[in-house]
Amino acid sequence: MKRIILFIAFAFFAINASNAQSKDNLAKVRKINGVEAYILCEPLREYEVVVDAGSGLKAESLLTGGVVNKTISDRVEQFIRKVTKENARVDAVIYSAGKRIVGVQFTDEGTSKTKGYAKVSRVMGYPVFVMNEPVQDYTTLGTKTGGIKVKSLVTGGLMNNSIEEDVQQMVKKVQSRAADGILFEGGRDATAIQYKGKH
Repeated sequence: MKRIILFIAFAFFAINASNAQSKDNLAKVRKINGVEAYILCEPLREYEVVVDAGSGLKAESLLTGGVVNKTISDRVEQFIRKVTKENARVDAVIYSAGKRIVGVQFTDEGTSKTKGYAKVSRVMGYPVFVMNEPVQDYTTLGTKTGGIKVKSLVTGGLMNNSIEEDVQQMVKKVQSRAADGILFEGGRDATAIQYKGKH
């Protein structure tokens, strides 16, 4: 009998821990020019790729910012403008890693729990919220600004970091033991955050 009670208690704890952890990784994405932007996160909805920046839209140039050292949001907006100019109908853009960004159409109806929501990526163990808002309530611990990018400086601006490289560099700067995640609004700042009620 004790084993059964212990097993039930353990299962209850594991389910609650799993739900809390999954909520820690959830975000509400923002729209740019009417298109949802999933940057270093994955939509909770089903989708199909309709435009791939790797096939004719010069992904390297778009995602590294070209000659000018652009912010993350500048690069995403540039891609969305390019896609809509080409008359491609997309519901969202997804940038997951490397230098690949795609325009997608959702293939499911979506619900109030999935529309505009995503599971974020982790960088150096931290969930990173890039141009999206954590589902969990949080407080800020401190903000740091990115400096001059060495790659851009050495090459005269012809080669810049990918969005992922920018995020990795900023996580190194802003990380702290008290942080539960790192927030990027889309500019050159990163903010360490702590979830309310967890500490």
